Amino acid sequence: MIHFDLFTLFPSMFDGPLSESILARAQAKGLLSVVRHDIRDWALDKHAVTDDTPYGGGGGMVMKAEPIFRAVESVLGLPEISAARPMDAPPCPIILLTPQGEPFNQGVAERLAHEPRLALICGRYEGVDERVRDHLVTDELSLGDFVLSGGELAAMVVIDAVTRLIPGVLGDPTGAADDSHSTGLLEYPHYTRPADFRGWPIPPVLTSGHHGQISAWRREQAVRRTWQRRPDLLRKAQLTDVERQRFAQSAERTVNE
Repeated sequence: MIHFDLFTLFPSMFDGPLSESILARAQAKGLLSVVRHDIRDWALDKHAVTDDTPYGGGGGMVMKAEPIFRAVESVLGLPEISAARPMDAPPCPIILLTPQGEPFNQGVAERLAHEPRLALICGRYEGVDERVRDHLVTDELSLGDFVLSGGELAAMVVIDAVTRLIPGVLGDPTGAADDSHSTGLLEYPHYTRPADFRGWPIPPVLTSGHHGQISAWRREQAVRRTWQRRPDLLRKAQLTDVERQRFAQSAERTVNE
């Protein structure tokens, strides 16, 4: 079971993804809980203003620190954080979704899946007041070297990637362990019926009934595909001596060509 607290200016953006497929089933089974918190509810003025112009000039708007602090403090049951009383030990990771954060990958997802509760703050506009970074959040995550309109889509990716690692969420208990990047390799090719589609047959080994040969074929294909598409991953992957030798020979041939 894992619980997510989402702090956002656009709670309805999560309606579709959370009501379909694996995430919907995970909630129905009591394995996932998601509560959306509208940061505007913690604004102090009657217009619920949550952003303002940046000090020093420049274009765009910046999300104000006060509503974000008040929202997180209220939901997580924290005492008011200040320079005189900094946050001691947060009850869970408080994560800001930002292009400046640590790259989110399978390893990070696996680490977060061990947490019973996660708080996700969705940035918007030009970003958040720096004091949110300095004194409130414990982690910053980025989906990659590009910029989205806000952190909501990134938060959904984190929720999906982490939730599918929770035992019982997937129908196949070993499904997540075989996924691309879970083993350090890209996943092997998959086929289903019909065995021959428009003259393209499946590899004969898959209908051999020999599980050892099928397992060996899948491993070989995973290493081969990783070498062809993401050779950088092989440098960190757990390969056998034979596989590592083949990789080194392939790399040498590529350099010499």
